[in-house]
Amino acid sequence: MSDQDLSGVRQWASAMRRRPLALAFAVVSVMALAAIGMWSRGERGEGSEDPRAEGPSASAPDAVLVDADTQRQIGLKVEQAQLSSIEQHIRATGVVGPNETRVARIRPLARGVIQKVYVLTGDRVRSGQPLVAYDNIELGEIVAEHRSAVAALEKANAEADVTKRALERAQNLIELGAMAKAEYERRRADEANARAGVNSQQAAIANLERKLQRFGVSAADLARSASADSGGAWSLSSQALLRAPFGGVVIAAQVAEGESVDPQSELFTIANLSTVWIQGNVYEKDIASMVEGQDVKVRVDAYPGDTFAGRLTYVSDALDPSTRTAKVRCEVANPDGRLKLEMFATIEIPTSRRREALVIPVAAVQQLDGRSIVFVKTGDGEFRARDVRLGAEVDGRVEVTEGLTAGELVVVEGALMLKSKLKIGELGEHED
Repeated sequence: MSDQDLSGVRQWASAMRRRPLALAFAVVSVMALAAIGMWSRGERGEGSEDPRAEGPSASAPDAVLVDADTQRQIGLKVEQAQLSSIEQHIRATGVVGPNETRVARIRPLARGVIQKVYVLTGDRVRSGQPLVAYDNIELGEIVAEHRSAVAALEKANAEADVTKRALERAQNLIELGAMAKAEYERRRADEANARAGVNSQQAAIANLERKLQRFGVSAADLARSASADSGGAWSLSSQALLRAPFGGVVIAAQVAEGESVDPQSELFTIANLSTVWIQGNVYEKDIASMVEGQDVKVRVDAYPGDTFAGRLTYVSDALDPSTRTAKVRCEVANPDGRLKLEMFATIEIPTSRRREALVIPVAAVQQLDGRSIVFVKTGDGEFRARDVRLGAEVDGRVEVTEGLTAGELVVVEGALMLKSKLKIGELGEHED
């Protein structure tokens, strides 16, 4: 209210002195006008701030607040995202497969009937472990031949002993002049023939035993059978065992008890997965940048933060005419079996070319609900989770292709604690 307005009010109030009610009404009106004036000045910014103005907004849901003491306790450290010159990599998408040089497809060596199956698909086996027992028809025939040969050898040995003693007597008689020389020569020929018969039978037995061993009959089994009674020692001798040629995993089993099989029947496939092959395709323009035998790195979605070291072992000599790509293969050690068959994988093949890229330490990257995130310092004690897309990893640092700019401060130590705190905050919101 202006001074002129106030002066007019005083004059009007003086005229109303003898009217108490009118005076009271005037005073109330003046106070109301004054209040309205003060409020109007506040709306125009001429007075104090409007008490209804809002205070600072609450922290964003992706933010974590950590005071200085806590930062020291957890050893939190930040580092600037920097542009750096890194090796240029060729990326190829591939699939995890077995090392084909360590895959065995197990077939029987002869016709027979399956009696007992010891392993199933997915089982791990050790070298020499029985896989299946079956009644081997050919083995039974060889066993019978072996028994006949052993009996024939015993007869030949007996005849050889007789001819040997006869030759020894003839030797004594010829020295005394009591035997004709022709008779002596005949006995010596008989002894030589007997020895030849023994040698022939021994050779036949050795040949049969080699056949038996190919069917899974061990040398110990043969030794036991030689010393055992012939009645029951070979009563189950036609049963053959197929054994694992090396340790590995049964990746296929196509056999059932009672089934008739022959040498064309593939019963098991066993793969040693201590090393695996990953095969992919690369574009024609990238072939010249690769060398067989060079080191490569492999990533799979199942372990987003891990890399597996491998070696490029093959680059195809021919291109696929429809895609203009060449097949490549790398071999990767897999001692703990983390890489599973048919997993999709990304092969990173380093080249001699270099390029500029934004990089941060690998330790700064965390996995949250299947996403790669980093924590960016946005204020005093405030850190915000930021989704990032990653590229090549070189010497403990990883390329960031999206989500960061050079110079931003990212948490490189203590990020795991921030992720835990962020997850706790999310759980609290869900409970509310």
